[in-house]
Amino acid sequence: MKTFWIYTYAVLLVVKSIPQLIKVKKMNDQPFEKKAWTIHQTAVDICTKAIRETKSNVMVQGLENLPEGPVLFVSNHQSLFDILLFLGYINRPIGFIAKKEIKKIPLINAWMEEMQCVFIDRSNRRSALKVIDDGVESLEKGQSMVVFPEGTRSKDGSIQPFKSGSLRLATRANVPIVPVAIKDTRYMLEANDGKINAANIELLVGTPIMPETYQSLKATKIADRVYREVLEMLGHELPKSKATETNA
Repeated sequence: MKTFWIYTYAVLLVVKSIPQLIKVKKMNDQPFEKKAWTIHQTAVDICTKAIRETKSNVMVQGLENLPEGPVLFVSNHQSLFDILLFLGYINRPIGFIAKKEIKKIPLINAWMEEMQCVFIDRSNRRSALKVIDDGVESLEKGQSMVVFPEGTRSKDGSIQPFKSGSLRLATRANVPIVPVAIKDTRYMLEANDGKINAANIELLVGTPIMPETYQSLKATKIADRVYREVLEMLGHELPKSKATETNA
């Protein structure tokens, strides 16, 4: 019953946002930053209310680490609630690299398009290349972006090595890369056979990796460095395969 109510409540929040969505769509002649912050305030309202309705406790650390201007957030991924956590508790406008299937969800897809999100068809390599182009364009406009480079969600809390492809958004747009660690959102949904439960969740923002630091590194090395920093923030040990690779 609780799960049904929270889904219903979330839908009502999104439906209630329709007047604001109409307002936003009329702001194309406004400065990009003004429109982005208007969208951001609506996202904060919806997402924080939805998370509070689950009775979960949220701890956020490291927001003071964020530099001025657009950044690429690179995070582990445990739950659908990770997106709500980012939108509700990161204090700046953001967009996502999202699966193309989300484009089928009414209203959500409209809001995501306004947030400069880009949709990827993982089975189509040409589509993936266009996603990078579109993501770089969003960053260059001033919109921060979020990527989950594991490529899937983790139900058991383990973290898969980060794929390097999505980090090209940062290297091409020349923006800081910010490692982010998400802890225990899986207990809100994915670990409960689809039932929503309360959880103690954490959003940990790491130290930015600035362009002048990563410019001389290959994409795989950048991905490996961010992966290690996220593991460290979560208190995870480096997997044996990675440790062996380091010592080789």
